[in-house]
Amino acid sequence: MTNQKIAVITGASRSKGIGTAICRELAKSGIHIFFTHLSHYDEATGYEDAASYWPHTLCKELRQYGVEAEHMELDLTHPNAPALLLDEVERTLGIPFILINNATHCVEVGYEQLTTKIMQDHCAVNVTGTCMLTVEFAKRVQSNGGRIVNFVSGQDKSPEPGNLAYITTKGAISAFTRSLAVELARHHITVNAVDPGPTDSGWMTNEIQSFLKPKFPMGRIGLPEDAARLVAFLVSDEAKWITGQIIHSDGGFWD
Repeated sequence: MTNQKIAVITGASRSKGIGTAICRELAKSGIHIFFTHLSHYDEATGYEDAASYWPHTLCKELRQYGVEAEHMELDLTHPNAPALLLDEVERTLGIPFILINNATHCVEVGYEQLTTKIMQDHCAVNVTGTCMLTVEFAKRVQSNGGRIVNFVSGQDKSPEPGNLAYITTKGAISAFTRSLAVELARHHITVNAVDPGPTDSGWMTNEIQSFLKPKFPMGRIGLPEDAARLVAFLVSDEAKWITGQIIHSDGGFWD
């Protein structure tokens, strides 16, 4: 392994997803990539680009940029998931410098449909899984510095009725980001969060696009590549003085 940086990206299961766009953008910068996927979850949610072969295809594509690329299927609800993942990263690539928490669980329900099971499922991935992976990562890299980028929703910007479990758990990650950034600053580990706004990552119908497009002052809907470019900046040396921030990279989206 060379002295190039190593990035861990969770949730790169689909060709049109934000996780895949991040993998590509970082690989273009010469960063080695280890990504996770959970294809059966995406297939169950009905994404048309969900395919079990995709991780292998993506790995081959990333290696064409001259970097190493590895992957594994990972269920973040498993208590040992953080250790299993980072052990495999260290075994195959080395000690990572970057962690991108992109994997998420989302079922859109309002208060009348919300159940304990739905809330627990969201917490298991979006809160416990994300937080414990981040903590394990920080413990392992604290002597070398690092970059952590979490993904949140627009709950810090405006209310999102009808999506209570998701926005509640993403709100927890916003709070986690701000406080963890203070704890890790002395180790030269930055912690930031990105709200990409509504993004055309494979879930938008034509009707949804028609409804959302007028809410974007720039005249178009967000793309996965928009979020990926911001992530690439946040993990770069140029962003080493930016930490504890919740960045709304949404083209000025209003609701």
